[in-house]
Amino acid sequence: MDYLSLLGLILALHLMAVSSPGPDFFLVLKNSIQYGKKAGIYLSLGIALGVSIHIIYSLTGVAVLLKKSPSLFKIVKTLGALYVIYLGIKSLIQTYEPQEIFNFEKNMRPVDPRKFIKIGFLTNILNPKASLFFLSIFSVVIPPDLPYYYLIIIILMMLLTNFLWFYMVATLFTRPFIIQFYYKYEKYLSKIFGIILIILGLSIFLY
Repeated sequence: MDYLSLLGLILALHLMAVSSPGPDFFLVLKNSIQYGKKAGIYLSLGIALGVSIHIIYSLTGVAVLLKKSPSLFKIVKTLGALYVIYLGIKSLIQTYEPQEIFNFEKNMRPVDPRKFIKIGFLTNILNPKASLFFLSIFSVVIPPDLPYYYLIIIILMMLLTNFLWFYMVATLFTRPFIIQFYYKYEKYLSKIFGIILIILGLSIFLY
């Protein structure tokens, strides 16, 4: 396989992985609708930072250690599951103030960049499925003799793909009619998102 075909294969695999619904997706979806596009963008940045950590430890061999050490992997998996479940419970019990639907842009809740970057980062970095995905890419798909400049291209491509995908999700789901619908049924939709996150957390734990 030539290097350009390899880039295409990795891009396709990464797109399938990043676009499959998981904790990252539902967090960006929920918070973008609830807090606005900026929140989704900051979450996307945090997720991309998490991906960079996955890539770094995959390249340095730490991921291999994680895979070969069941106890260490179990600790990471448990932490990841508990964090996603915590976010789900928080969404279930959170109380909300009524919003004026016709003036939702003016009344959009304030956004703390550090808070959302941290949430995106922790959600991604504690996801064991992401760890195994990047381990398989860098240990199986990418040949060991790949030139460094192609490796740099692959890393940048992955980071950019992650950020752009969730940026698109944040943009798509902050349309005015979607925000209006969410505010109208926020009490119920937030609980649905909470239940979904709890289920995803349990699936990570049982993975």
